Amino acid sequence: MTEHQPLDKVRADEISRRLDLVLAQTEKVIVGQRQMMEGLLLGLITGGHILLEGVPGLAKTLAVSTLARTLDTGFRRIQFTPDLLPADITGTTIYNRETGDFTVKKGPVFSNIILADEINRAPAKVQSALLEAMQERQVTIGGETFPLADPFLVLATQNPIEQEGTYPLPEAQVDRFQLKLRVGYPSREEEKLILERMAGHSLPEVDRVIDPAGIREIRQAVNTVFVDEKIKSYILDIVFASRDPQAAGLDLAPLIAWGASPRATLALTQLSRARAILRGRAFVIPEDVKAVGSDVLRHRILITYEAEAENLTSDDIVNTLLDNIEVP
Repeated sequence: MTEHQPLDKVRADEISRRLDLVLAQTEKVIVGQRQMMEGLLLGLITGGHILLEGVPGLAKTLAVSTLARTLDTGFRRIQFTPDLLPADITGTTIYNRETGDFTVKKGPVFSNIILADEINRAPAKVQSALLEAMQERQVTIGGETFPLADPFLVLATQNPIEQEGTYPLPEAQVDRFQLKLRVGYPSREEEKLILERMAGHSLPEVDRVIDPAGIREIRQAVNTVFVDEKIKSYILDIVFASRDPQAAGLDLAPLIAWGASPRATLALTQLSRARAILRGRAFVIPEDVKAVGSDVLRHRILITYEAEAENLTSDDIVNTLLDNIEVP
């Protein structure tokens, strides 16, 4: 399939079935959390990095490692701590006394899927090193630049309730995450199933169902999902309303400090395409845009002190935008 060849229904159904296989494998281990697993999968097939936020014990780390086990790719986990150094992630040069030369020892970032566990515990220099890898898909060690693997995906977790010993992520880095997934508590029935499945038992085995070539093939197909001009206008209406709500007829200006960046426009489009293909469609509908809207926008819309004083969150602002912008 070339990039210019439109996706057809048969091909969309085929890809949807392959992605359902991945979800079926993850459900052997992860109970509930379907929205989180779909979000991880959407990020994977669009090449976008993902930030997962939730209180401890909600299987964020387990979800990422389980997804990686269903893929025939490399996977490395990095536990972020306050004493972590950039070289602990990217690698460093080592002096060989016998030869008198410096050799490069590559760090754990040289893999396909990187789990950055508790990412907000690392200091600014470490964040800067990771930022180059996320944005440029390359790493500089000792003045030499090395390309990273393809596919390359950073899946980061952070704890929103414990602030001691943490470093807030810079807005520039947060914007690099295509999605920010909020992970909530399971239902009572789901937690009972977790108890029965996990207590005293080893984790179930999962099968590898997609390799790197398959991921690249699906990403290429995502780019060919049809997006109507009305859908494009709808996406632009949402993003521009976050920057100038008054022009959109919304009384949100005192609550929004900064609106969404152009990356939000691109992310909404690509993730809407990905969700369409996950549902077996070769075209995007408004429901796709609304379904991914919160995950794309919640970390890109900065609220004012006035909004905080009213106990409003960026999710409240995003929901107001999605509820009030006219759907085509």
